[in-house]
Amino acid sequence: MALFRLNGEESLHYRVRGRGACVLLIHGLGSSGADWELQARVLARSFRVIVPDLPGSGTSALLESRCSIAGFAETLWAMLDHLRVERVNIIGFSMGGAVALEMALRHPNRVPRLGLINSLATYRIDHWRKWLEARIPPALLGLLGMRRAARLIARRLFPKPWQRPLRQRAAAVVSTVPASCYLRMARALEAWSAADRLDRLKAKTLVIAAEQDFTPLAEKYALAAALRADIMIVRGSRHGTPFDSIEATNAGLLALLTDRPLPPSDAWVCDGPEVLGEMALACGLALEQEQSARGSSLAWLPTAARRLAGLPALVLRRFGSIEAGSLSIPTRR
Repeated sequence: MALFRLNGEESLHYRVRGRGACVLLIHGLGSSGADWELQARVLARSFRVIVPDLPGSGTSALLESRCSIAGFAETLWAMLDHLRVERVNIIGFSMGGAVALEMALRHPNRVPRLGLINSLATYRIDHWRKWLEARIPPALLGLLGMRRAARLIARRLFPKPWQRPLRQRAAAVVSTVPASCYLRMARALEAWSAADRLDRLKAKTLVIAAEQDFTPLAEKYALAAALRADIMIVRGSRHGTPFDSIEATNAGLLALLTDRPLPPSDAWVCDGPEVLGEMALACGLALEQEQSARGSSLAWLPTAARRLAGLPALVLRRFGSIEAGSLSIPTRR
């Protein structure tokens, strides 16, 4: 993991893997760059993949003066300038999609392709479902505290029995985010809007939307229409589409990045229990990345999440490994 210091003081952590055209992956609220593992290991075979921890997330410090979507966008552009990246394809999930869209609107000539996963052009409250998403989580944090609220958030994201590894991983990650930081970032998202600037975008765009996302599906269709973008509706997926629909997400992103047709619509479906082993393996790798970055043991994580790092022999027998950077990363045979 590399470190970028903005103005010589505030730090932003990021990972770089692979070679080729640059792809920037931006995670969502309560998450970290490590959660892109299921996409980064595939994309790094053909692209130079840059995965930051947004300010206040993962191992990056919260940049007090830049806690806004526009501030996050400018921070990431500063990081890319530091890396001497002139043009970059950007993929953003949820809040990361808002940051990605803001980046592309601020420098439209530098972003040839844009992928938005379960993201909107505005999070200002103009629909009852947005009101629920903006008001219920803060209430839960106040009543239950971060750890218990994280478990509820994780269960809502991944309710199916075979998604237990994803629930455990999500609860472990979200529970480590300071409540004050989580709430500040949520308020920054609510205050942001790009709805009146969409005509500035020049990037070829793909909108990936979960059939059962928490915010209105109609807004994703409207966003795709406004951006003249392709749209994939992933059947059975909830908000965590990059995690509960690995194959559909990766196929869609590869189609966007290689200028190929989207996969057939019958492949736009949530993953089933047959990918349980791959989910558990990726969760364990992400935990190991964070352990290494923090320079400490896994003791700070809940017991259930720590168990994910010790993977069952059955899973290891199902997957081989390839080298990517300093990590040994699993891949299907």
